[in-house]
Amino acid sequence: MLTARNIHKSFTGLQVLKGVDIDIAAGEIVSIVGPSGSGKSTLLHILGTLDVPDTGNISIDNTLLQTLTSRQLAAFRNKHIGFVFQFHHLLPEFSAIENVCIPGWIAGTNKTQVAARAASLLELLGLQDRKENKPQQLSGGEQQRVAVARALINQPKIIFADEPTGNLDSANARDLHQLFFNLRQQFNQTFLIVTHNEELAGMSDRTLHMKDGKIVL
Repeated sequence: MLTARNIHKSFTGLQVLKGVDIDIAAGEIVSIVGPSGSGKSTLLHILGTLDVPDTGNISIDNTLLQTLTSRQLAAFRNKHIGFVFQFHHLLPEFSAIENVCIPGWIAGTNKTQVAARAASLLELLGLQDRKENKPQQLSGGEQQRVAVARALINQPKIIFADEPTGNLDSANARDLHQLFFNLRQQFNQTFLIVTHNEELAGMSDRTLHMKDGKIVL
């Protein structure tokens, strides 16, 4: 599903990633853990095409990302990749269902089809009675589930999650952990998760440890 080789990245002369190799199989849930400053989020952003490496190659679903133009890469990201962040990044002026629909609208999918899938996802995530609510009318856990539904709307090949439970209390964090595994069971969804949460990392199929810009044993 995802293969990356020899990923290097520096910022203003500081080497953040020092030759990272990684392989993720379809349907896997893999966590990346490590101390702050080890390069976890930088790696996730590069693998998710939100940033570019200085050197190295990344392939997702047999597409070599370095061969794509900026416009092709944006279209690939929209169609094949979903994101869940620590802070939900929901647009406050839109309802829950509208926030979920946005990536589908950007993709140019039929609006009726997008709305139907968004409603189905919100129902799957237990939010069928909250779909018309604005983000400020939702709890933190509900907002994060809306963000998960938004990540799923275009049926992506892989979801990248950056500290997805970092802004949740322990009960909502556990619920979100279980949700990821339910989605894997239902959709064979692949997840790569950066987390400090040891419980979530322990539930994953594999845990990769990063230190000083490298994946270590």
